[in-house]
Amino acid sequence: MNYLRHRFRKEADKLAQDYVASIPFDQRLYRHDIEGSIAHVKMLAKQGIITNSDAKSIIAGLTSIQKEIEQGKFPFRIELEDIHMNIEARLFEEIGDVAGKLHTARSRNDQIALDLRLFIKEEILKTIDELKTLQRSLVELAEANKDVIMPGYTHLQQAQPVLLAHHLLAYFEMFQRDKERFCDCFKRTDVLPLGSGALAGVSYPIDREFVARELGFSKVSTNSLDTVSDKDFVIEFEASAALTMMHLSRLAEELILWSSIEFGFIEIGEAFTTGSSIMPQKKNPDVAELARGKTGRVYGHLMAILTTMKALPLAYNRDTQEDKEGLFDTVDTLHSTLRVFAEMLKTIKVNVKRIREAIKRDYLLATDLADYLVKKGTPFREAHSVVAKLSEYAVNKDKGFHELSLSEYRNFSPLFSEDVYNITLESSVAARNIVGGTSPQQVEAALTRASEILRSIQNLTQRSKKCRTKLS
Repeated sequence: MNYLRHRFRKEADKLAQDYVASIPFDQRLYRHDIEGSIAHVKMLAKQGIITNSDAKSIIAGLTSIQKEIEQGKFPFRIELEDIHMNIEARLFEEIGDVAGKLHTARSRNDQIALDLRLFIKEEILKTIDELKTLQRSLVELAEANKDVIMPGYTHLQQAQPVLLAHHLLAYFEMFQRDKERFCDCFKRTDVLPLGSGALAGVSYPIDREFVARELGFSKVSTNSLDTVSDKDFVIEFEASAALTMMHLSRLAEELILWSSIEFGFIEIGEAFTTGSSIMPQKKNPDVAELARGKTGRVYGHLMAILTTMKALPLAYNRDTQEDKEGLFDTVDTLHSTLRVFAEMLKTIKVNVKRIREAIKRDYLLATDLADYLVKKGTPFREAHSVVAKLSEYAVNKDKGFHELSLSEYRNFSPLFSEDVYNITLESSVAARNIVGGTSPQQVEAALTRASEILRSIQNLTQRSKKCRTKLS
């Protein structure tokens, strides 16, 4: 029996059935659908809308169905369209006509809204925990190399010296913001939609607050029309995921560059690289490259749902069924990328000798030379011009700054004296001793702060469904 076609005289066309069906992908919501149904039926019994005996039968049937699905024995049927009707139809087969009472005071519109919110809340908690694990890998790599000075870049040109740990901790900050965004998304997802009905609410004396407590929601929705047509929480999750993937892609690009022969700053472990089918010397950073590619895939899903929603009138429209495949793929892509990066970072070896060779000519001390003149009374713009000419001279002579004689320095400014040779890579990074700077003291403080953040956040996947965490 197709419970959705009782008013129609003709069966649906097979092509139409296949086209509208969502069961091939929304069956992964089975656990959330059953969890929501059990809470709903408990409320119906509590309110006297159905009997306790009927509620027990329905709950037993739903529990049995969940086991059947998890054992791979459930007969999913495409003609029943979605996970809701597949479960309900099976419930009729299990317990008979009493199954028909399950859908009292409920519509598939608020039912799917509930399933998705339960699903996304769960995925947010997993994501935050995975971000924390990735941050820990970054901190460990930074801690192990906290004295390594490397060239900092702008426009991919050597600019000023920085500590490698300072560079790595920049990504710690990005992923910290990502955690905060997901936690904010959790707050707006943590709203019970059940009770909104198809669009106008329901006419039964239901207790929405009871259902919210049963399912771990902090509040109930306040407008039924908005509730059944709202996809903001899906879009917000995908937008947060897109930002996280963008950060991962930026890190991937740097790892790809640094592991090249031209840079040679790092070596990525063999378990996270591949060889070439024709060039035996190759060691390709395929994991990092795929992360760059998968970032565009996540962007695409975000644009797809935004495009789907941009012209939909209130309330529910079938267009919104298109939210799920993109969401599920975003979830899977995000989780797999976060996990693989956390493990890949543990295999990275830093080539300190090669990094030092890359800054042998020390032209990235030019700003320090300008600051040197400023401290001796030269206006900065004039000092900038002097050092620009000095830099051109050194490059033309194929000399580093430390290879120039004092007389050569004084050809550009009489303010240069012997102490100009005190300007080194080490003095340059040490001079940036302000909050947020790259000095050893500031980087040590940043490492301490990062470790404290990681210690302060409990394992969120082990907690209740509340996102109450200190995100410093």
